[in-house]
Amino acid sequence: MGCSIRCQTGGNDGYVNSVKRLSELVWLYEKTPLYWISPIWYLSGKGFEFDKHVRSTTEFTRRVIENQRTEISRKSSSTTTENPDQPKKRQAFLDFLINCQELSDEDIREEVDTFMFEGHDTTSSGITFAIWFLGQHPEYQRRVQDELDDIFGDDFERHPDSEDLQRMKFLEQCIKETLRITPPVPLISRKLSEDVKIPHPTKPDVILPAGMCIILKIVSILKDSRFYERPWEFYPEHFDPERVTSREAFAYVPFSAGPRNCIGQKFAMLEEKTVLSWIFRYFSVTSLTRYPDDIPITELILKPVNGTQVILRNRRKL
Repeated sequence: MGCSIRCQTGGNDGYVNSVKRLSELVWLYEKTPLYWISPIWYLSGKGFEFDKHVRSTTEFTRRVIENQRTEISRKSSSTTTENPDQPKKRQAFLDFLINCQELSDEDIREEVDTFMFEGHDTTSSGITFAIWFLGQHPEYQRRVQDELDDIFGDDFERHPDSEDLQRMKFLEQCIKETLRITPPVPLISRKLSEDVKIPHPTKPDVILPAGMCIILKIVSILKDSRFYERPWEFYPEHFDPERVTSREAFAYVPFSAGPRNCIGQKFAMLEEKTVLSWIFRYFSVTSLTRYPDDIPITELILKPVNGTQVILRNRRKL
């Protein structure tokens, strides 16, 4: 976004807490049909609490946008001239939105809210579970580390570039397998735009009418034994190239699919590869708990029921 909001250092605990609480309230609303009746939702107090946190997050986003708009104006009015010989600095996404004359302030806020609300818990969930699974499977962890050693050698300080990230083939398979077993968003809801027929082998077909709201259980689709030979095991070979090409396209949908799929899925993959490559270049990981003994909690964002308890051992030669 081109600006720091210092969430990880406690600079904006109010925003972070509001985002977390909104996730809890949305999940509570989704799984409690009684709350779908608006008076009951508000009489319970949850509706008013939800509205309060929505106001808090949207006001914070508006302040971020306004501060960045002021900074852009300050830079544009500065007398400093750019050196034509220097490469042009890439424009931050928020700067691009602000400079886009076709977008209103509310349009910009909605785009920023999408990235800020959906882009941190989901990615951290994927990274956390990937560390946990690789800590349970030292044979796969060694393959990841061998791949990283081939790319970086003994250089523990070099930042991975785009070419390095493209070469992390097996790490990507491990990330995809992690997202298959523990998708950060295990359930998604959709409103049908047309009638949908669900065939039944022995009974009349079921017709879901247009306008109906449905919940799709992604976590079950990703464990369908018709498409995955070891559905309940961490088996990165599920994503060997030949297996991927022979599989039904919609059998792997951790980011959803269609026009309303995750807009940040490519960025999320690059982010996870970057973070995990740093961790496994520096450390070997041992998990103290195992899947499926510790089944993750199915909430709006999938979470480990008892946290992910791991031991890190330094790989560097001190």
